Amino acid sequence: MRVQTRHTPNFGVARVLLSPGEAVQAAGDTMLASSFGITETVPSRGGSRAGKAAPSVFNAPEGGGWIDFAPLAAGDVYPLEFNGGGGWCVSRDAILARPSTVRHDPGWAPLQKLFGADSGFLEHYSGSGPLVLAAQGPVDAFELTAGELVTVRPDFLLAYPDTVQCRLRAVDQSGPQSVRTGEGLALDFAGPGRVLVQARNRRLSHG
Repeated sequence: MRVQTRHTPNFGVARVLLSPGEAVQAAGDTMLASSFGITETVPSRGGSRAGKAAPSVFNAPEGGGWIDFAPLAAGDVYPLEFNGGGGWCVSRDAILARPSTVRHDPGWAPLQKLFGADSGFLEHYSGSGPLVLAAQGPVDAFELTAGELVTVRPDFLLAYPDTVQCRLRAVDQSGPQSVRTGEGLALDFAGPGRVLVQARNRRLSHG
């Protein structure tokens, strides 16, 4: 699977190029167009994961093909490349398209430690290939050297790799807090590594 992007960074569209027999997962209502012969398997009505609808699976025919995916809200599209080594923690609402070679790891221990028993605003992925993310506004990045620190609000966070150390804390101990949405919380990161952020607040953008 390969990814080409256009109309970035404000109104991004991702073209996913599939080899013969390859498949990609994505929400059905983000499929803008495709080459002829692409088939879509729609999940059953009861299918859901972490409170959201299960994605459709798009399959390429014998000759391969392409699919254009457009996020439901204006913003950037960003192919995050996995190299088969370490994984990434990704904002739960940021996944636009995922190849079968990139795995979702729901039981990843560091996130369970971060959020406790609750389902938090991050998911962990590993494997190889491009995981296509949808951002609010342009994608920006903090390139952290060893020991360098930065604080990011959850509504602006897009993704960070396993090489980065992360701590979750309350902005105000007496204020409302939610690990589900990130409300009232902040993330402290320590390098080395790259922290990807989006230039607009996700919750406010959807409002």
